[in-house]
Amino acid sequence: MLLLADDPISASRGDKADGSDAAAYRSALTAIIADPSNELLVVVNEADEPIATMQLTRIPGMARRGSTRLLVEAVRVRSDTRSSGVGSAMMRWVTETAAPAVAASLVQLTSDEERQDAHRFYERLGFVGSHRGFKYKTK
Repeated sequence: MLLLADDPISASRGDKADGSDAAAYRSALTAIIADPSNELLVVVNEADEPIATMQLTRIPGMARRGSTRLLVEAVRVRSDTRSSGVGSAMMRWVTETAAPAVAASLVQLTSDEERQDAHRFYERLGFVGSHRGFKYKTK
């Protein structure tokens, strides 16, 4: 919850780390853990404090001859830890370890249009901005 609020774009969407939202975050975490298609990665520092997180979702598909995709969501690195190599290590782990472990032929993610630094980061790691994403807000 705090890592989401530590990000200005997430905070602007309502992730304020307000105690009144704790039940909603607990409910979401319970659903993520209960779904075997999901994994939640949390990186902690020497003091056992969370400094980074991401959610991975395995998506079996029909496209690309029935290939499986690994979706990377909610990548967050605590602001005072950014540019330390943590994010690069996480993404290398995704592409080199997690994707092969679930037989994913493609790792995909979306990134807010405003996140220009993040886009350069992903491109340096070999990700290609090949598609345009769309969202429809229902609530």
